[in-house]
Amino acid sequence: MPRLIGAVLNPKLQSEKINTFNSTGTLTTQPLTTEVEYLVVAGGGGGAGAYYAGGGGAGGFRTATGNPVAGGSPYPVVVGGGGAGGLAVPSPVTAGTKGSDSVLGTPAPITSEGGGFGSGVSFEASEPAGPGGSGGGTGNCASIYGPYPASAGTGVPGQGNPGGTNNYIYPLYGSGAGGGGAGSPGSNGNTSGPEPTVPIPVAAPLTNGGPGGAGLSSSITGSPVYYAGGGGGGGWAYSNGGSGGTGGGGQGSDTATSPVGPAPGINAQAGTTNTGGGGGGGNHGGINPPGAGGAGGSGVVIVKEAQIAIDTSSVWDLRTVFRQVKAGNWNG
Repeated sequence: MPRLIGAVLNPKLQSEKINTFNSTGTLTTQPLTTEVEYLVVAGGGGGAGAYYAGGGGAGGFRTATGNPVAGGSPYPVVVGGGGAGGLAVPSPVTAGTKGSDSVLGTPAPITSEGGGFGSGVSFEASEPAGPGGSGGGTGNCASIYGPYPASAGTGVPGQGNPGGTNNYIYPLYGSGAGGGGAGSPGSNGNTSGPEPTVPIPVAAPLTNGGPGGAGLSSSITGSPVYYAGGGGGGGWAYSNGGSGGTGGGGQGSDTATSPVGPAPGINAQAGTTNTGGGGGGGNHGGINPPGAGGAGGSGVVIVKEAQIAIDTSSVWDLRTVFRQVKAGNWNG
């Protein structure tokens, strides 16, 4: 067989592949893949409804390189949904619900925990916020409510951060705290003066909801994108809700218009789909109906398989060259 003598060539045997799962499915690796880079983000927690409520925590955020897999093998992928927002008073169910876990089912499964729910105050009883990948924030919890003080939701180390709290001594009033994000904790809601009168005086002491914790950036798809921001807390009477954390966190509810408040009022916002953002906290239904909390955003799973190439000998027989050219592997 005639030989072809030439320079060292580098035929590309397998292209880079980015697998993005916005819903549950199956990852089937390419034949030559032996390890992958991954991003696994769980669903965000729902913000609470009712009295100036806490924002939901972001879904757990996990990313790494070099995760071992077998080439040409199927692996289950679960993408967690966001938790529901809490209902408005007079419903007794004012807390949000926890987000669902996301799982990359490789030989060593990678699980990110769903975000914790935000808490509210229902029928003069405060509620603790829920734990999760990142924890939920508490509602406005006064010393006359029980149990006092209310506790913020805790986060999973390596996946997220705790939510904020807003505990204060009566007769002061306050707003909801933000849910935790993958990059930072949720902020506490501010505390203002006594309960405002109606009509609201121009110099009334007002307070805003606590911002949700910031998420984290991933460049697994080639450009930086933020995920897993916490939901903002709901605003106190005639005040602004807390901003959602960078990475899909929903804004907390702005209360109704007034001479000194925001215009117009808005309801709590949901976390952004496929970011794992927490939902925003709601407010009193009598001020800005319906007062419900925002739902958490669903999660996402992204898996990157690297390009595979082999440095080849500088001596080729013509039959091998023909086969490589025909297969599209010849890079010379």
